[in-house]
Amino acid sequence: MIKIDSYEYYYNPEDGKYYIRKRKNSTHSLKKLKDKLNKSTDKKDRKDKTSKGNRSDDAANKGNKSCDKADTTNKTNKSRDRAHTANETNKSQDRANTVNEVNQFHGRADTVNETNKLDGKMSKVDITDHSLYRMSIKNNHNHPIKVSIVMPTYNKYHQTSLSLYGLSKQTFSHAEYEVILVDDASSDNTSDILKEVDVPFKFKYIQMKQNKGRSSVRNIGINHAEGDLLIFLDGEMLAPPSFIENHYKHHMHESNLVVTGAMHYEGVYTFIMPDYNEDQVAHLKELVGRDPEYRRLYENYEQTKQHSNVPCPLVTKEDIDTNRFQRLSFPNRYFLNSGLKHFGERLEGFTLPYIAFLSGNVSVRKANLKKSGLFDETFVGYGAEDWELGYRLYKNGVQFVLDPSTVAYHQEHGISKRKVKEQWGNHYRFVKKHPNIDVLILSLEWKELPFMHIHQTLVEYNELEERFPDEYNELKHAFRTMLFRIIEYLNNGQPVTKLYDLPEGSEERIKIHQQFETLRPRGFDYLASSFEQIYYL
Repeated sequence: MIKIDSYEYYYNPEDGKYYIRKRKNSTHSLKKLKDKLNKSTDKKDRKDKTSKGNRSDDAANKGNKSCDKADTTNKTNKSRDRAHTANETNKSQDRANTVNEVNQFHGRADTVNETNKLDGKMSKVDITDHSLYRMSIKNNHNHPIKVSIVMPTYNKYHQTSLSLYGLSKQTFSHAEYEVILVDDASSDNTSDILKEVDVPFKFKYIQMKQNKGRSSVRNIGINHAEGDLLIFLDGEMLAPPSFIENHYKHHMHESNLVVTGAMHYEGVYTFIMPDYNEDQVAHLKELVGRDPEYRRLYENYEQTKQHSNVPCPLVTKEDIDTNRFQRLSFPNRYFLNSGLKHFGERLEGFTLPYIAFLSGNVSVRKANLKKSGLFDETFVGYGAEDWELGYRLYKNGVQFVLDPSTVAYHQEHGISKRKVKEQWGNHYRFVKKHPNIDVLILSLEWKELPFMHIHQTLVEYNELEERFPDEYNELKHAFRTMLFRIIEYLNNGQPVTKLYDLPEGSEERIKIHQQFETLRPRGFDYLASSFEQIYYL
């Protein structure tokens, strides 16, 4: 038997870990140290239990029960808001001295090293203040990192907490991946995640001092990434246990890949959000019917929703462990059903592979980003910033791969009406930056043409250029101009009509009509159809 009084606890700065060694002339045993910590913890637990009530392992149940009561108090709402992370919060509250240092890091300009005791383990927290953001690191070990997950988030506290839990259950070695959560100056409780989470991987929490937009915060995450492989994952994505492993296996033997699971989209309702639109509410009502407990929670929420303006939890951590949450999930195969499934996993022959670079769930080697450049930070708000980077990667010869085993579940949330305007604004930046036919052609998506039709139109346009380089000049010019104007008009809020309005009887108009009449007889059916649909708007 080992005599505990003969050993002491010490910290090794070289690897950032704690060890036990035989003491020489000890006056303070490890046992006394542990007793002292436990005594302090018990005392604090009793105080918390008296002043705030029990918020430990049954926090999720309390959060759900709070949805049943019309007179829910602010204290109960707060408990419900944090139902999935309350256990970790209690543990962090037990360490008042350390937590105070963490909470006060906003006003500090130096680097701080703090040591927290989490579930019997010692966790070192490094906090660094930068002019644009503050970064805190938990589990800051020196083991080589293979995969860096860059997660931007903004006001998605509830979903992001569950996402981090899902990432803590990965089959990939916890010592070999890191998660970089970049909080784009959220105004909700996202900053609480720092002291609430207890994760097995290296965790970097970067809090922006002011909102900078998706491209900027992803670039900051890239700059702090240690892994050779980067996975871009939105903060509300719930990753299955084999998620990292399935991304990583593609890149083990090939260095020039982009791997995406976003084309095999899966959505899931983990919370009842007050800002769901009518379609989302109807969809959720349909899904809760698959499970009596989910249906009961939803019905209770319906009875009291007029008194609640906070999310009501449906899915718990236990539901994630048992995959029960999948009863509230659904597939959305928009891209695949619009034509991409015809080209196989490697999109062989597809003329627009860069649209597979959807930053909600995509992986690429850091070396490829260094070659092609990072996200363009002039793209602010929603949309097109990922396609624009994907286009540059495509032009540099990167191979795109669709893999359903890399799918993650998007936790549904309210949809801002502002997104539509942001989307067209960023698409306009995209076509201005790359006014090439294989970018302009995406304007046809506005006409709700399937991607197979858009692809075939581009194939025929390229063939027209190759077979008749000195003919159809007026028609080709008109086609490219109209494609650009679709996005320009949408961005300006103008009606999309009269995209190439020429006076009756003008020479150019006559030539365009003559050239158009010969397209179908020469086998350019898709090009003729697409041209016709926008020329006569």
